[in-house]
Amino acid sequence: MTETYVAFSACEQLVRECGQQADYKVPQAGEKGVQIPETKAGEHIGVGTGWWYDDLGLTPTFNTWTQITYLHMYLLNVRFRMLPVTIAPTWQQHLLDHFFYSAEDRMTLMHNIAAQSIRNRYLKDLFVQWRGLLAGYDEGLVKGDAVLATAIWRNVFKADENVDWRGVGEVVSYMRGVLKGLEGIPDEDICKGNVEFGNPETERKGILVRSRMMDAPGDLAGGTPEAEGQTKAMKSSL
Repeated sequence: MTETYVAFSACEQLVRECGQQADYKVPQAGEKGVQIPETKAGEHIGVGTGWWYDDLGLTPTFNTWTQITYLHMYLLNVRFRMLPVTIAPTWQQHLLDHFFYSAEDRMTLMHNIAAQSIRNRYLKDLFVQWRGLLAGYDEGLVKGDAVLATAIWRNVFKADENVDWRGVGEVVSYMRGVLKGLEGIPDEDICKGNVEFGNPETERKGILVRSRMMDAPGDLAGGTPEAEGQTKAMKSSL
């Protein structure tokens, strides 16, 4: 029981850290009669700054925030697998639970979704996305950077055919670097929530050296069937 309380508190802090990486605001939220700008897919467009938006050119939407938060949660999830087998599932579950709390708050406060039934439907979609993402990123870690890049392209970049593959490569390198760094953090610090993510921009110089992985992005290995199609935008309300 004590482990559950410890995990609950620490995972709240860890999810907050994950969510800060691509945070955004919707200035029009809560203003009656004011139209929130939308993408062609019907997603609300917010205002965000930082590497993910300014350098990679991603659009500050709920879906983008979700995918980048998920990416960092995935990295923590991998680190949790190094914890004793008796407690690791507890940490993984609390991490996901706190994301859902945060996501639902964001739906209500930033995207004016008052109906519980609609929020529940979106939360179910988010859970499906999480399961697919786990499968895709796990496959990438095992099979190599080309497969990992494909999973990132599919989830973070929405399978954009015009993507700058150098940016995808930077994210691959960033994920590998963070995983290595997390391995070096003692369990007691992980369990206190003492994790801060660095600046992905530091990976840029290494990625600019051409990688064979990026020579033919169209031929990159496909991910698992479970991971396909999981980044479909939530239309009309988010």
